[in-house]
Amino acid sequence: MDILALLIGFLVGSLPLGSLFIRFTTGREAKDFSAHNLGIENVLHFVGIKVAVASFLLDVLKAFGVLALFDYFNVGMLYPALGVYLGHLYPLPFRKRLELPRGRGNGILLGIFAAWLVLGVAPWWLLAIPFLTYAGLILVTRYVTLGTLAGLLALFATALSTGQSVALSSGVLLIVALWRHRNSIARIFDRTEPMLGEPPSVHGRNPNVVLAAFMIHPITLEDLWQPRSQRWLGPLVSSKWLPEKWLVRLLPYLNPRVQDEISGIKLKDGRELRVLLIGGPMLPEQIRNDEKAAVRMAVKAAKLARARGAEAFGLGAFWSTVGNKGVDVQKAVPDIAITNGGAYTAGTVKAAVPGLLTSFALEGGNLRQSCAAVVGANGVVAFGVARMIAPEISELILIGRDKERLERSSETLRAKYPQLLIKTSTDVSACSEADLIFTATSDPRPVLFVKHVKPGAWIFDLGRPADVDESIREVPGVHIIPGGVVKPPGEMQNHLNLHFGSGMIPACMAETMIMTATKAFDRQSLGAQTKSADIEFYLQEGERLGFEIVTRDERVTKVSELV
Repeated sequence: MDILALLIGFLVGSLPLGSLFIRFTTGREAKDFSAHNLGIENVLHFVGIKVAVASFLLDVLKAFGVLALFDYFNVGMLYPALGVYLGHLYPLPFRKRLELPRGRGNGILLGIFAAWLVLGVAPWWLLAIPFLTYAGLILVTRYVTLGTLAGLLALFATALSTGQSVALSSGVLLIVALWRHRNSIARIFDRTEPMLGEPPSVHGRNPNVVLAAFMIHPITLEDLWQPRSQRWLGPLVSSKWLPEKWLVRLLPYLNPRVQDEISGIKLKDGRELRVLLIGGPMLPEQIRNDEKAAVRMAVKAAKLARARGAEAFGLGAFWSTVGNKGVDVQKAVPDIAITNGGAYTAGTVKAAVPGLLTSFALEGGNLRQSCAAVVGANGVVAFGVARMIAPEISELILIGRDKERLERSSETLRAKYPQLLIKTSTDVSACSEADLIFTATSDPRPVLFVKHVKPGAWIFDLGRPADVDESIREVPGVHIIPGGVVKPPGEMQNHLNLHFGSGMIPACMAETMIMTATKAFDRQSLGAQTKSADIEFYLQEGERLGFEIVTRDERVTKVSELV
């Protein structure tokens, strides 16, 4: 009978009575209700108090009915209570096919407590303790998760200390609740969990607030424990309690989650812009070497962005290369606009390079007698830079991995600029001759070091992660300008170190922001090609909204702002 009670409780708990009631009475789809799930924080905003209360009471009655039924057959309260709670939190697959979200089980818990009270399983004073704890903590913190867990903990501790029969049941429910709310706890630590009473504008429902989402990844293993919720990983790895290789192998099997939220961006038209930073825990080498796992994680992240209310989703850094540069991810998640950020990235290069060359001349450099090196010249972006600077300089060094392709590229440039001296090399040491260095590789680690750079050199680093090692700043007179970096309007605030400098973002993220702010979702960048019209669009709209393209090295010198 105990096993039967567990199974029947699970089946009844799986019935999506509350969410179906909301759908039938409001006609709204489940995705409209929910930032994470069909929780108290969300339902009150999107369907009104009457429908929300009725839906909540259906969950209460569902749990009460199951326990009353098995009390009639003299079955203990542990198994039916556990079954209905598990069924509600982890329902049968049909609920997923109906696109009905899971709840967090507060109505189920109240139904269980009501049944215990009515059926004489627990005294009123014992059940009043978790209720008061729940209400008090929510009043103080406004986090429903903390209230739920604290209430269950208070019930378990009191029941255990007073020898009440529900001690075992409440302890099991507490364990299940801790597991169900583990991601919410992490979000509370990372300051990304919605609060009760939080205005829906935070989740993209206010026309004066623009909400986008952007996918990031750790550049190094140490970035994994940047979020407050994951700082415990650092000591475990450094002390060898958790072998680094085990952690790395585990990463592709973890789920992406919101790790931070960028706020404080004020567009020139007066609107606020927020960006959810969704972390996909794979290292650059893993993203590049395991395409299947990378696409799977990017698809999950896009679905999470959609569930959190974002209107657009950007693929950052190495994520921008997966799934045919975003095409496969967009096909898998068609109801949110996805971009790899290529158009605005190309636009920032187009806008910044002339300004950089002029700044170089203003600082005393002689372009007509200068040598420039382009690292990563086998790539589209780097070779595009080579074409831009070719008519301005006297000598050009193309550096890449494929010598044959480099030679073909150099012949193209020689035909157009016969006066230009062009060399090709597969050795990055050739940069040591250059006055100007432009680098745009897809290498996950730095490729330029002190031995590759001469004093006074100007370096335009388009690599993400950066191609330039920080040690190069020790070279006298060196200027390092981060390529594809943008300063958004307002006072940007975030908690994670994005490795672009304070208040700075990559151009691919800025494209996601601009696309969302203008609702120009047909301007998304997908695949390898970018349209000239889209490049011009993002340059014009970015300037109109207040985005500034970085063309100077903030930490070394103040060069004239020319863009």
